[in-house]
Amino acid sequence: MPKITDPPPLEIAAGLASLRAALDEDIPGKTLDRNLLIATWNIRAFGDLTEKWRSDEDDSPKRDLESLLCIAEIVSRFDVVALQEVRGNIKCLRHMLKLLGPNWGLILTDVAKGDLGNGERMAFVFDTRKVRLSGLASELVVPQEQFDKISPDALERQPDTLTRQFARTPYAVSFLSGGRTFILVTLHVIYGKNAQERLPELKAIAEWLADWAQDINAWDHNLIALGDFNIDRQGDALYEAFTSTGLDTPEDLNAIPRNIFSDPDEPNLEKFYDQIAWFTGEHGSPALSLTYVGGGSFDFTKVALKARNLSNVQLSWRVSDHYPLWAEFSVREE
Repeated sequence: MPKITDPPPLEIAAGLASLRAALDEDIPGKTLDRNLLIATWNIRAFGDLTEKWRSDEDDSPKRDLESLLCIAEIVSRFDVVALQEVRGNIKCLRHMLKLLGPNWGLILTDVAKGDLGNGERMAFVFDTRKVRLSGLASELVVPQEQFDKISPDALERQPDTLTRQFARTPYAVSFLSGGRTFILVTLHVIYGKNAQERLPELKAIAEWLADWAQDINAWDHNLIALGDFNIDRQGDALYEAFTSTGLDTPEDLNAIPRNIFSDPDEPNLEKFYDQIAWFTGEHGSPALSLTYVGGGSFDFTKVALKARNLSNVQLSWRVSDHYPLWAEFSVREE
């Protein structure tokens, strides 16, 4: 049985070389004490792994070693990556970290319980040569006295208790890079049967983030929200709820495709799910002090596993149905 750290067959190695070249073209280089590259990526059903270079028709899961090599190569281009849809079985995650090497760290939540939790975790992987943990790791817990402010539809009763909380609780972790502290809050909003079902949760999270931003501002911390918000399109009710308390998305990300099934001619009109956002000082919220340089998504469908002639559906189970979305910030001293 091959191992993820074994030299891959020549054809797979050639495909990885093409992927690296595309990443070199699209993603800025990581530079110590100068920039910070933050990404969010919903990796579809990121759990179990078939330990073959290429999975067969009857194998389950379809994700194999070649697929995981592609995922790890993409992840390696960023300083911190928020991952959604990490499953209870973390075999893929463990193998990816082996491949990335000893300079990479991991912090993650326990499995979300209940039907809506879908057996998922949320995680951050980070390059310790540029980023380190700075102390905080916390899941969003709604205190009893705030229940009246939050629509009951936004909360789910937790198993074996009378407590109601978000089904997949947002996860906040603080990091330090280049002498700058920042807190990343990642979430994966429940998709539900329709967009209306997502509205209460999105609005409740936006309100909670605004309150929390005021508290942590006293510590001169930067707060960035990122993850899969399951927003259909810019300007719809979900987007308005998400931005209602002052969260702002960079303009150059608004026309960036997020999903491999998006219409390439109108990427900003559908499947606007993944977001990176922060407060800009409106509505009395503290403004981000990091300098935003630019961002984008990476379309791996043009190069990943290209020799296998997979459909997008087949590719989604091996790599993902979401593109990684990223933002670059300057950490240079002025």
